[in-house]
Amino acid sequence: MMKKTLYPLVNILFTGILFISCKGNGQPADTVSVSPEDLAKKTTLLISERLQKAITDSGKIEDSGLVLIQPELVRRVYQRTDFSPFWSRGQNWLPEADSLYHFIRDSRLFGLFPEEYHITELKLIRERIAADSLAKEDRKDAKWWATADLLFTDAFARIVKDVKLGRLPQDSVSLRKDSVLKDEFYLSRFDEIKQKGIAAVVRSLEPSVRGYQLLKAAIPNFLARADYKTYTRVPYPEKDQQRFNQFLQKRLYEEGLIGYDSIPADSARLAEAVKLFQKKRGITVDGKAGEGTVRMLNTDDREKFARIAISLDKYKQLPEKMPSNYIWVNTSANYMEVVEGNEVKFSSKVISGKAKTRTPLLTSAVSSLITYPQWVPPLSIILKEILPAVKKNPGYLARKGFSLVDKDGNEVDPYSVDWSKYSKGIPYRVVQGSGDANALGIMKFVFDNKYAVYLHDTNQRYLFASAMRSLSHGCVRVQEWEKLTWYLLRNDSSQVGGRSVTRIDSVKSWLKSKQKKTISLRNRLPVFIRYFTCEGQKGSVVFYDDVYGEDKSLRERFFRNK
Repeated sequence: MMKKTLYPLVNILFTGILFISCKGNGQPADTVSVSPEDLAKKTTLLISERLQKAITDSGKIEDSGLVLIQPELVRRVYQRTDFSPFWSRGQNWLPEADSLYHFIRDSRLFGLFPEEYHITELKLIRERIAADSLAKEDRKDAKWWATADLLFTDAFARIVKDVKLGRLPQDSVSLRKDSVLKDEFYLSRFDEIKQKGIAAVVRSLEPSVRGYQLLKAAIPNFLARADYKTYTRVPYPEKDQQRFNQFLQKRLYEEGLIGYDSIPADSARLAEAVKLFQKKRGITVDGKAGEGTVRMLNTDDREKFARIAISLDKYKQLPEKMPSNYIWVNTSANYMEVVEGNEVKFSSKVISGKAKTRTPLLTSAVSSLITYPQWVPPLSIILKEILPAVKKNPGYLARKGFSLVDKDGNEVDPYSVDWSKYSKGIPYRVVQGSGDANALGIMKFVFDNKYAVYLHDTNQRYLFASAMRSLSHGCVRVQEWEKLTWYLLRNDSSQVGGRSVTRIDSVKSWLKSKQKKTISLRNRLPVFIRYFTCEGQKGSVVFYDDVYGEDKSLRERFFRNK
């Protein structure tokens, strides 16, 4: 009811302010034309004058506050046609204007937000020109046509940028070489509009990578079912348990998982409802409303769409042309895929870093394999875990299979060390020897990176059965390490005497005899470690936990009011 009452008021205010601003800018008070030729002349003049104002006044084309995002670029578009309108002729919209308007209106299908492309102002102007009671006068008024034309042009320029590159900042991980688009690129897209149409031009800007296409294809299904109702947010952390339970019960009631919120539910009933929610979302079912479960409870459909938008933009940060074969690790979903020719060859569960020791985003290539590797814990683990443990009992190292080695390679007796002297580091290397109990398991996949992380097997294979697998210190544990091993070796085969040699038999022999060996790869397989909290699967959007809080941070920075 409020929407219906408010909208005409917005229309009246917008119209009034725009009319006043026309008089206040030194423009003729009467912008109504007596002929099509006069309308074209006045519209051209208004476009030129308003662009001049925009260039000198931070993009403002009206005192009413209408702002162009890229005024210099918009001026270059019109300079090529002596500032004549681009989207209309006489008293009629061109088909391209109708197509662009409908694209903006439905731009959520591309993970975009219509309000970022002047949809409110364009809707008001189009409705005013089309209104039966005002059509005769307003269709002849140059101020409407000039304003709409400028807004359409600015909107299309922004769409080109957002579809091509996204709205997230480029970083050192992304490998795009076109992170800044030149004006000539935009102008060429404007030239293509009349030849190809809006839809075809926009499609040509989209990434071809498989993940983007699957997620985008699932958006219509998501939007059809989306409920933009505002749900109760559960406070976390919350010291007052009674207050926490009150908000939790109300949220579970709104989800339809508990039958009442008027009287407090006991702990058993709350736990049952929490289990139902956890089962519904595919997370660990334990009946406890911990940090991860509360994060899921606080993720409504508005938040989910922002996640979709962010994920689509993350795909745009990838190289425009991906390698033909590569390893893809999603640390939010905790899975790995080996992609070959844009198709998944095989996939595997993985275990990624905990929230406090997250797996970093990186791009590299697997250069070697190591059977029965040794593990040298990084300084962070030594300081946080090993040093406090040996201070209590130096026998900790032997129990964990660690050796203490000095700078000359000599093994040191941990009981001979005065551990109380050390707090910021130790003058020794801590090495866990090869074997079935080694934390890296029996296979390590090495690739260059500044974080000293890698893919590897694990001696805790039972953890792959967990729904929540953000459990490591930063490295990625791979359940299907054998499949990855044989794939890498087959991919690295060479021709000897007319036959293919892959070294698979040798590696199997070394694994059987538990030998530590390093196998260098000639054909290095690219590896992309990324963080996507949603993806498209079989026409639906599947959401994962934002365990690192990365998407939450990105939304607050770039999509706060969406």
